[in-house]
Amino acid sequence: MKISFIGSGNVATHLAAALYNAGHVIAQVYSRDIQHASLLAYHVRAQAITGLAQLNSDVDLIIIAVSDDAIPQLVQQLKLGKTLVVHTSGSTGMDVLKPVSKNTGVIYPLQTFSKVKEVDFRNVPVAVEANSEENAKVLTLLMQDVSDKVFYLTSEKRLALHVSAVFACNFTNYLYTVAQQILTKHDLDFDLIRPLIAETAAKVQEHLPADAQTGPAVRNDKYILQKHIDFLLSQPALQELYRQISQQIINLYDNPGA
Repeated sequence: MKISFIGSGNVATHLAAALYNAGHVIAQVYSRDIQHASLLAYHVRAQAITGLAQLNSDVDLIIIAVSDDAIPQLVQQLKLGKTLVVHTSGSTGMDVLKPVSKNTGVIYPLQTFSKVKEVDFRNVPVAVEANSEENAKVLTLLMQDVSDKVFYLTSEKRLALHVSAVFACNFTNYLYTVAQQILTKHDLDFDLIRPLIAETAAKVQEHLPADAQTGPAVRNDKYILQKHIDFLLSQPALQELYRQISQQIINLYDNPGA
């Protein structure tokens, strides 16, 4: 297929590279920043553009891979007739693309992407959605060229998936940052807890998270919980965060069916 990208960030970088390496032609890469557009375009042998008016609609697919809040503004500037147009957002409905084209859809790769970190796209789950069976088939076959885990999801189901991903990935990574800050403050190295992080992640590959929970909250060890809360006395925001999360864990295991 002949494909163009609107966006040159983390998702666009990995998805464009995967499609290019699978034999598809990347025609254009749009970004308001010519350096960003040029960098991605260079790697996938595409034309870098900085104006939407330069976008050539004579392609098989246009992929909008930008932040969620940028999509509505872009939509107002695009009129692409019958060209198949998709976005890559987890939480934005497919209907936002209605004014853009008669053929629309979504490609949502469920992974955390960073330009500096390679990702094996074959292991990335990809949710697709489309406004017709024909378009759904096109997108499914396309993504099967780069991923072994392609499935169809409605916008509502995709939103649920995205929310769960935020809890599992984004919030967890923030808690790693909190842990690192506590360690640094007390002249301890973050490397000390990397094995713990790795083991925690490994457990949920084989067990349900609820079955793998450990720590003072699951035991409702009031003495240790209070000791930790006292330790965080000089950091009231973290103290409250510790208290709230611990209480949620206590509630879950006191009322497992709730």
